[in-house]
Amino acid sequence: MFQLRAAVIAALFCLATGLPASAQDVTLTSRDGAIEVAGTLLGYDGEFYRVDTVYGALTFDGSAVVCSGPGCPDPEAYIAEVRIAGARSIGRTLLPVLLERFASQREMSVRRVVSGDDQFRYDMTSDSTGQIVARFIFDLSRTADGFAALIADEADMILATREATPAEIRAAEANDVGDLTASRRSRIIALDALVPVVGRGNTLATITPETLSGVLEGQITNWADLGGPDEAIILHRLSEEADLGSDRWAAKTGAETYDDIATLVDAIAPDPFAIGVTRYSEIGNARPLALVGACGFDLVASPLSLKTEDYPLTTPLFLYTPARRLPKTARDFLRYLGTPDAQRFVRRAGFVGQNVVPISVAAQGERLANAISRAGEEVGLADLQRMTAALVGRARLSLSFRFRAGSTALDAQSEANVHQLAELLEGGQFDGKELLFAGFSDGDGPAAANQSIALKRADAVMAAVRDAAPMMDGERVALTADGFGEAMPMACDDSEWGRQVNRRVELWIGPGQR
Repeated sequence: MFQLRAAVIAALFCLATGLPASAQDVTLTSRDGAIEVAGTLLGYDGEFYRVDTVYGALTFDGSAVVCSGPGCPDPEAYIAEVRIAGARSIGRTLLPVLLERFASQREMSVRRVVSGDDQFRYDMTSDSTGQIVARFIFDLSRTADGFAALIADEADMILATREATPAEIRAAEANDVGDLTASRRSRIIALDALVPVVGRGNTLATITPETLSGVLEGQITNWADLGGPDEAIILHRLSEEADLGSDRWAAKTGAETYDDIATLVDAIAPDPFAIGVTRYSEIGNARPLALVGACGFDLVASPLSLKTEDYPLTTPLFLYTPARRLPKTARDFLRYLGTPDAQRFVRRAGFVGQNVVPISVAAQGERLANAISRAGEEVGLADLQRMTAALVGRARLSLSFRFRAGSTALDAQSEANVHQLAELLEGGQFDGKELLFAGFSDGDGPAAANQSIALKRADAVMAAVRDAAPMMDGERVALTADGFGEAMPMACDDSEWGRQVNRRVELWIGPGQR
């Protein structure tokens, strides 16, 4: 009997969930009539029934059973409904662009029905049948509100400008939404960054993170302290409603407060004495400032510096889902987000995509020159020559790997990079090539120890990629690792953000060895 039941129930898993008010009785019978299961219908996604039975909450493949009873849905009239909540900065622009492109590729027409700036829906209609097949319903606000909706099981997808907090992770587990840190509970759909901006008439070009922090905290109040005129700094700040995504770089004081990033930027742009923090995707007519440190070089927010995380205030944008089965159209859309076509439209929407691009050695001139200028007693000519010999003839790929503050664990963007690289390797993207995982460290401690640490990090990342790519053909692509310690710093080691930027593993590609 157990084997028969296993054959009928195609995808069986327990779901500890409350019964919705609309739950009704159903009876599911196998096609051969050999087994019958009765229960309360918890959900139907167009393919699978989710039913509360005497065996617990079970999922049944709709093609293997016949449904009878007052709770049975009409498969022919089924419309997949997907509820989306969270950050309006993503939901107003980026996701609608991707949904419309997704529908177009699948021969579906889209109709947008608006009930408010942050409340609207997309009806997707099959071009062949003329029937609505899916409905994506948006109720946007802030990232925190999105997580609250997910935890309350009131959303199927939430858009977030940050990762889930430990408290949100605990609440999700306590409410049976699943482990938000587990694989595929979240995915990065685009890259963005926090960028300090000034008015167009301001001559300031760079700012150190420490100085920026002093301005945001109200400790630096005059442009003369930044080498400018003796004029008061007009600090513009964002309220929590604007959902900047980072308390660290949110202004703590300021003459003007805004609920909307675009309004803040519009106010800063014409004022030569104004300053604030915006997103790379919403710089508008304001002028961005580069971040700079005495030991490195200007770190400018650009598509390439965001992809590599060389720009230290890069902020991935996330989409989270609960640990339950979503309708097929929703699952297809999630798969579409990782395709090259989707990444192309991410760029068209004003964000930065995650497509991998090569960076030639010639384009690394400033970094290599900085490495030479910063070399000292511990990092000598021989170390630089060894690094140069290993990298010349290769191109750096835009996939980099960095670590969480105070941890050996990869950060969220780097974890996504591991899976992206694994998919490319399994797809034969780098057949005939050699990939070098080049580890670098900060300058704290002896150079020899830093070189060893850098190599261990490179080996660890390479091992993680191998584990994520079991179908990779190891005969067609070579993976190697090396460590160069503190030989090529990106920033000063006198601050935590500088040390964080310097601790990294880069990916360099060259011809395979035959």
